[in-house]
Amino acid sequence: MGKELMTIGELAKRMGVTVRTLQYYDKEGILKPSAFSAGGRRLYAAKDVVRLHQILSFKYLGFSLEEIKNHILPLDTPEQMVSLLIQQQKAIEEQIENLQEAAQSIEAFRSEVENIKSVDFKKYAEIIELLKMGNDAYWVWKCFDDTLTDHIKDRFGDDPALAEKTYQAYLDLLDEAYLFVQRGEPPESACSMALAEKWWNMIMDFTGGDLTLLPKLESFNDDKTGWDKELAQKQQEIDDFMNKMLDCYFKKQGMDIPEMEVES
Repeated sequence: MGKELMTIGELAKRMGVTVRTLQYYDKEGILKPSAFSAGGRRLYAAKDVVRLHQILSFKYLGFSLEEIKNHILPLDTPEQMVSLLIQQQKAIEEQIENLQEAAQSIEAFRSEVENIKSVDFKKYAEIIELLKMGNDAYWVWKCFDDTLTDHIKDRFGDDPALAEKTYQAYLDLLDEAYLFVQRGEPPESACSMALAEKWWNMIMDFTGGDLTLLPKLESFNDDKTGWDKELAQKQQEIDDFMNKMLDCYFKKQGMDIPEMEVES
């Protein structure tokens, strides 16, 4: 064996990798030994050290072995390398953003686990699923009772986009009602009647027309424990106005006022 050649064990020790890693690189064709001993042992030359250094360097930058083998090492020009590095930088920045979101979700989930005060894996799974969807309204889910959460799964389980749309409609109408209260809009005005119609339609979209859910929603609204603080404050300030506005709306429409009291 020439002095310029080294065994797989010597190369592994020199470069801080395992023998198994070098065997895998050989199998995948990314780093083949330059020679074999009479006994069939892999032997590596100085050029192999250079190539291994290149492989490990690009792995450090987040490239996969397939990318290194098929896209990086065959490159011919600096411009090609720059283009590839720009793509990799964008991919890493996206990974960082995803990890930051995951960290925020963990923090949110930890807070909810502390608030629940008991081990409830069913509720845990439901909260995690909402966090995975990037749903900022998961606080609603944890505040709902089993009747409402079961309804959500039945009505929106196959169409999360509809759930998002309904929740966004609530946020938009809440802001509109809050502005009405701030400017002293009469609950019986034409503007208020238009808002009442949109609000009632939003409720019907959520319930699917099941009026037996109204007492549950009323109870959810009465007890704002666990609500998002900003939304709880806004909703608290419009509750009286909304009740009067909806009463006027139902009377103008000739509709019976829905029974909203929770049964004992």
